Amino acid sequence: MSKNPFEVFQKEAPQVSKAFFDMYGAISAAGGLDAKTLQLIYIGIKASQGQVGSVAAHVPMAKKEGATREEIRDTILITLMTCGVDGIASCLIPALEAYDNA
Repeated sequence: MSKNPFEVFQKEAPQVSKAFFDMYGAISAAGGLDAKTLQLIYIGIKASQGQVGSVAAHVPMAKKEGATREEIRDTILITLMTCGVDGIASCLIPALEAYDNA
């Protein structure tokens, strides 16, 4: 069983972890983007980097905020324009499975 990296982060570097989550909270609270859009952008960026775990972890959050399966799909498909097929090849199936299982 693998460890949750954020639990280790919090245990090993509590001040840095707090600063990180405070920054995330400040970005989220800035008000320029609603929670669903913020999650979709995050998923798109992480998919373009091939970050399967991050994508799969954030899909349920996006779904909770009202994102549809089609919006998740299209968010990953648009990475074709920035990074080629890598985002689709690595992240599309795990993202849709995470959506279907959320």
